[in-house]
Amino acid sequence: MTQSIYGIYESHLEAILIELSEQLEATNKRQKEETGFKLFEHFLGRIKSTESMQEKCRRKGFPETTQAALKDIKDAIGIRLVTGFIDDIYRLVDWFKAQEGITIVREKDFITQAKPNGYRSYHLILEIERPHEDCLGHLPGKYFVEVQLRTIAMDSWASLEHQMKYKHTIKNPERLTRELKRCADELASCDLNMQTIRDLIEEDA
Repeated sequence: MTQSIYGIYESHLEAILIELSEQLEATNKRQKEETGFKLFEHFLGRIKSTESMQEKCRRKGFPETTQAALKDIKDAIGIRLVTGFIDDIYRLVDWFKAQEGITIVREKDFITQAKPNGYRSYHLILEIERPHEDCLGHLPGKYFVEVQLRTIAMDSWASLEHQMKYKHTIKNPERLTRELKRCADELASCDLNMQTIRDLIEEDA
């Protein structure tokens, strides 16, 4: 069995993920009770496996050490939140920014400025202060969490694009790239239409 690259700190990562997940679920439940709409449809949380983290350390030119895994690479804990509507993504961003003990150390909005291939998402790197010692001996310790926020449409497109990217027998990659970009733009238009519909419903409520 491969020894964890996170060493004794893996249990702290798990505790942070559980605590953050419970906070998000409680917030989602409260939002549904107050407005009739969920803040998000579903989310996925994970601790990056030792094998994946070791591979990323090598790819990024870092040593395969606990310190590199927890401090240089900032996605040992990962959360993906999938929302029904665009506005909910920005509500969730505001929620993270308002939480005590959480600092936003990196923020990328690929919704208002999509990547050239059509990829849309909102990325955050959180620094979370918790009463667990970190690998530098700081108490309270600081741990990083990567957050991806997408609508259902964005998430579906990203999943398909990921599959296509790793299929190496594509005969016409240029055409595939064009079609994926066109599909991404159409889904973005659909997201805007759905947001407009919800806004109209809320105005009439």
